[in-house]
Amino acid sequence: MPATIRDVAKYANVGIGTVSRVLNDSPAVREETRQKVLTTIKELDYTPNPIARQLSTGRTLTIGVILPYLTMPSYIERLRGVQHVLEDSEYDLVLFSAGNPSQRDAYFQNLSRKSRVDGMLIISLPPSDEQAERFANSSIPTVLIDAYHPKLCSVVVDDVEGGRIATRHLVELGHRKITYLSDYLNTPFHPSMRRRYQGYREILSEADIPYKPEYHIEVDRGRINARMMAKEILSLDDPPTAIYAASDTQAIGILDAAQELGVKIPEELSVIGYDNIRDAEYVNLTTIEQHLYNSGVEGAKMLIEILKGQLDTHCKQTIPLELIVRGTTAPAPN
Repeated sequence: MPATIRDVAKYANVGIGTVSRVLNDSPAVREETRQKVLTTIKELDYTPNPIARQLSTGRTLTIGVILPYLTMPSYIERLRGVQHVLEDSEYDLVLFSAGNPSQRDAYFQNLSRKSRVDGMLIISLPPSDEQAERFANSSIPTVLIDAYHPKLCSVVVDDVEGGRIATRHLVELGHRKITYLSDYLNTPFHPSMRRRYQGYREILSEADIPYKPEYHIEVDRGRINARMMAKEILSLDDPPTAIYAASDTQAIGILDAAQELGVKIPEELSVIGYDNIRDAEYVNLTTIEQHLYNSGVEGAKMLIEILKGQLDTHCKQTIPLELIVRGTTAPAPN
């Protein structure tokens, strides 16, 4: 029969209240007594009842993470960073994958109640003003990762600048026929696509390169869709000499299309991605490093500091971007 808190108190020769204070890490226990209780807990292999502990402390000791597309490499990398931090904390991680806007809204509504989680991390799902207000007014600290709202703490990158860096790299190589391929700009899940597009347009304008609507491609996310659309754009009478993809996954799909069509990379076509996922190095892809893992680490650290009362609930951290030049970009062909 499993040991109970009464057994621990009896064998340690202390009161039940003392055992409870040790379990809750209360400072109102002498160190000698604390060590005696902890030794007894280990000897009896005692495990506190999580439901009873939740009722006594008012804490769930869980962190909720809401994110879209659990299978996408960029989200997995951020999640790895979150998990790394929580491994060394007292908190367990509970995942909520939102596959569509209605599911996202339901999670935002239901999880803004203290009985479910102690804190919330929201990845790449910017809340509306009403939703942000609800989280801000609840007792649940919330941190956004790859999303921003002025009422909540956030860890972000400057995606407009990321679009500028990627496009500027191609322009400096002499390219003037540059395609931007991304998810649909009006997707509710990825406002970063619009911001990267904004950076792309800004550099074209600064370089006096006319914007061609046919060089802007919007597709459903994923490698296969990018490959199909890239085959179409590369078959135009006047195809681009460079393609800037809003994600590495899409960039790899473009490389697939080029291989099928016999287009040489980078001699005939330059390709740059965004994210620097693990596969990017394997295919020697030039890309924009946005430190996905680190953003997860910093977001989780920020939330834990808020839970400990060590950080204000209105804070923002911007992760720096970096151009990683590999083998898929080169000077424009003559």
